[in-house]
Amino acid sequence: MTEPQEPDNSTRRPPAGDPVERGGGLALDQSASAAAYDPASVKERSGGGAGRFWSARRIPAGLLALVVLGGSGLLLYDVAAVRAHHPAMQWRRALADDLAERPLNNVWVVAGAAVAVAIGVWLIVLAATPGLRDVLPMRRDRPGVRAGLDRTAAALVLRDRAVEVSGVQSVRVRMGRAKVAVRAVSHFRELDDVRADLDTVLGTGIEELGLAKPPSLSVHVRRPAKKG
Repeated sequence: MTEPQEPDNSTRRPPAGDPVERGGGLALDQSASAAAYDPASVKERSGGGAGRFWSARRIPAGLLALVVLGGSGLLLYDVAAVRAHHPAMQWRRALADDLAERPLNNVWVVAGAAVAVAIGVWLIVLAATPGLRDVLPMRRDRPGVRAGLDRTAAALVLRDRAVEVSGVQSVRVRMGRAKVAVRAVSHFRELDDVRADLDTVLGTGIEELGLAKPPSLSVHVRRPAKKG
């Protein structure tokens, strides 16, 4: 569901205790908070955590294996041919002659070295990082059992919870690994009241997801954009 653009005169929620003028004065068009929900307390109550899931990365591994197999097989065949008193392949002689004539600061030499370094760094990153960023690890309540929750599915669950709050016209949920950002549009009720209900409902929803590392929650509520 697309979110209307924010009006230019939108304001944030004033600090507690500050008066807000109503009727003929300044109207509150937006209510924002970091939410009363505390992910640290949820983690303490939930017990032990779980590490991230590691991606198998079959495609990069398969491509690398094919390149290494083809290159090493071709080089081994050429070396064996030279040992058998046959001339080396034309491409290897031409490559050796070309590299011998080019200086180290040649554009093609530098470009080739940069590509090789980039590929090497990419392979190291793939080998050293877990991957599968879209899978959120869940708590390990039972030994030997691991479970994960897709980020899109988690966002849909929280969105369904949010639209049930009275006064919410539309809502958009962005589920990150460390933070859940919720932007809602309310067409009636006080914005502070709607935001407080969203804090409570979504905080409970995140806790019930059973994530090993519960994310923080940020809730923003505003009025629909004025037409015309």
